[in-house]
Amino acid sequence: MLKLIVGNKNYSSWSMRAWVLMKQAGIPFEETALRFDGFEAGSSFKRAVTQLTPTGKVPLLMDGDLAIWDTLAIAEYLAEQFPEKHLWPADRAARARARSVCAEMHAGFTGLRSHCPMNIEASLAETGALIWRDQAAVRSDVARLLAMWQGLLAEHGGPLLFGDFSVADAYFAPICTRLKTYALPMTPTIAAYVGRVLALPGVQAWTDAALAEQDFLPFEEPYRLRR
Repeated sequence: MLKLIVGNKNYSSWSMRAWVLMKQAGIPFEETALRFDGFEAGSSFKRAVTQLTPTGKVPLLMDGDLAIWDTLAIAEYLAEQFPEKHLWPADRAARARARSVCAEMHAGFTGLRSHCPMNIEASLAETGALIWRDQAAVRSDVARLLAMWQGLLAEHGGPLLFGDFSVADAYFAPICTRLKTYALPMTPTIAAYVGRVLALPGVQAWTDAALAEQDFLPFEEPYRLRR
């Protein structure tokens, strides 16, 4: 059986992408969770994960002795191994567009990702208001996201970005949690899409597990005003 190594569910947005993709698609896997105790070379997390992958990062997919790292590589491997799951859209043009927006997420939106780290259990509307006021990069990233999602929903008719669930929705699921956590401005159409993503069984399962962790890591939360 496939094995997926992930980090803390409350904080690990990249782990969430691979986990939600497999869970929502019904791909069986065994999970190994490695707790974040720090990211320096001597941390328990780094010592454990560097035994498995040269990148020293999660998520990591294991298929027997084969290790696949990086979320895009994991998504492509799963799409090849499970074509019946239709992880990418069937239409060639839509498939290319889906890969493009996932790659954009993978390499971009650094303002939103750095100033609004994923924190599922938190409600940080006050912090979010300050970030929105002070960080032009966050406002720019959110504007791009909203325009992208609005266009895809209109083009494909919803309820998700390319109609049915795809890699793209798994890829943006952690962003949906950020928009909720920090109460960032959204149009009604986008708020409805975010609600649908957060209600997906795979996303809800991850969220429930994140809330159950009760594992507050101060080094992951330098932006938090209070707890």
